[in-house]
Amino acid sequence: MPEGHTIHRLAERHRKLFAGRPVAVSSPQGRFAADAARVDGRVFEDASAHGKHLLHHYANGETVHVHLGLYGKCTDGDGPPPAPVGEIRMRLANGEHWLDLRGPAACELLDPARLDALHARLGPDPLDEDSDGGRAYEMIRGSGRPLMALLMDQSIVAGAGLIYVTESLFRAGLPPTTPGTRLSRRRWNDIWADLRTLMRAGVAEGRIDTVRSAHTPEAMGRAPRVDRHGGEVYVYRRTGQPCLVCGSPVRTAVLSARNAYWCPRCQRAR
Repeated sequence: MPEGHTIHRLAERHRKLFAGRPVAVSSPQGRFAADAARVDGRVFEDASAHGKHLLHHYANGETVHVHLGLYGKCTDGDGPPPAPVGEIRMRLANGEHWLDLRGPAACELLDPARLDALHARLGPDPLDEDSDGGRAYEMIRGSGRPLMALLMDQSIVAGAGLIYVTESLFRAGLPPTTPGTRLSRRRWNDIWADLRTLMRAGVAEGRIDTVRSAHTPEAMGRAPRVDRHGGEVYVYRRTGQPCLVCGSPVRTAVLSARNAYWCPRCQRAR
């Protein structure tokens, strides 16, 4: 599932292609046809993201909400759209550009009340300039659940997925099993600031890189990481490989139904 930086990049892309002009909205597949008709021909005012949720805002006050889930994908191009191929849930076109959405977990039209309800059930987004993470900390410090599970809970922190959570905990020197009740406000402030830095870099570069300058392939004289997710990381999907900092073998275990990765030395319980 795409992490939050990918959704923010999509919002930026869609704003660039469509904002400020009327757009034709359709559903070649048919499953979104009724909602598409309500915004078809209206001005596409803006695109935004809240965590892993993509939002297209229209001039009639309604918003198309998209959650890509595991299989959703957006493609776009210039000029008139091509003949529909496959299951296209939603298509946008304005004469100069087109966009096709396939396989999302959600594609629905929200009125302002339902949009407010969506925002209310999501935690603060590290990529939101106006969010300080204070509400997230109040939820974390009151829970005995492992930090990894808490940080991946979208009602607590919106947008951070397994890679960002895994890597931010490594960079903070905390085991993924650390109970939320043991996290101090100072350490949370550091994690929140680090998430914002890492995710902003992800938006800018289009990939997740979490290693500091001393641990890049160039600095260490090692081969670049080869993985379908790309990016240089400390522990994510590096089971059994030496930690880039201390050399200890990276460990993995299932935690809260997800694979956890950590260095037993750099993230020793305190």
